[in-house]
Amino acid sequence: MSDQERQLTDRTLVVSGASRGIGLAIALAAAEQGANVVLLAKTAEPHPRLPGTVYTAAADVEAAGGRAAAVVGDVRNEEDVQRAVDLAVERFGGVDLVVNNASAIATEPTEQLSAKKFDLMQDINIRGTFLLTKACLPHLRKSANAHVLTIAPPINMNPYWLGAHPVYTLSKYGMSLLTLGWATEYADATIAFNCLWPQTYIATSAVANLESGEEGLAAARSPRIMADAAVAIMTQPSGKITGNTFIDEDAVKRFTGIDDMSRYGGGDNPTLDLFLDA
Repeated sequence: MSDQERQLTDRTLVVSGASRGIGLAIALAAAEQGANVVLLAKTAEPHPRLPGTVYTAAADVEAAGGRAAAVVGDVRNEEDVQRAVDLAVERFGGVDLVVNNASAIATEPTEQLSAKKFDLMQDINIRGTFLLTKACLPHLRKSANAHVLTIAPPINMNPYWLGAHPVYTLSKYGMSLLTLGWATEYADATIAFNCLWPQTYIATSAVANLESGEEGLAAARSPRIMADAAVAIMTQPSGKITGNTFIDEDAVKRFTGIDDMSRYGGGDNPTLDLFLDA
């Protein structure tokens, strides 16, 4: 594929939580389209139970055809976030795309959930999304086609989802509300703010660590579906596509014309993801 055919050539993406899973998958798909990718993640050393580091992720991005910069940092820390953004500007000349992917999950009942986990979810999910987006905004204003994509669900007020794990729901809906709010706040800046959420479980380490284990993975789709959806959204004209909470399958069908989801695995009846009603 020539540079002329690659839709993200010379465009720069900053993605949080990028050392593995959905964040890495989006980074790789963007790299295949020629993007420069700045990866922000805490994982500098291999985890005993989880694959990959921010450095191996950067190497994978380069192998996929993009240019990469790895930043070891915590999305909760304003200085770390600013370092990542400054590096994007210094090395690649600006920021065009942001993916707020970093997220923490704990679904224990309220009486069993520790205050530490409460703080962790609010800090990573909401504060991290705020810090990274805010730091990128001055540069996004200069981009010809700026997009901020946040991995967060549609706001479903079904009492079941409000009561299933209220604290986690609060943190994820907080990410969604910020995104929808920014879409209105920055409507005149031609920066697109959208959410993306998987229709089904995605085969990541988080799903592998569930009680269902291998059975759960078998009914989960590949992270590639989220990556394809993300790239498809971020290559649309920013002035025409903002304030949406996209579901990955719908976005793939709408923007790529792909109708056969079997390519992403998960079997005939993949498990429906959280916050989505059957």
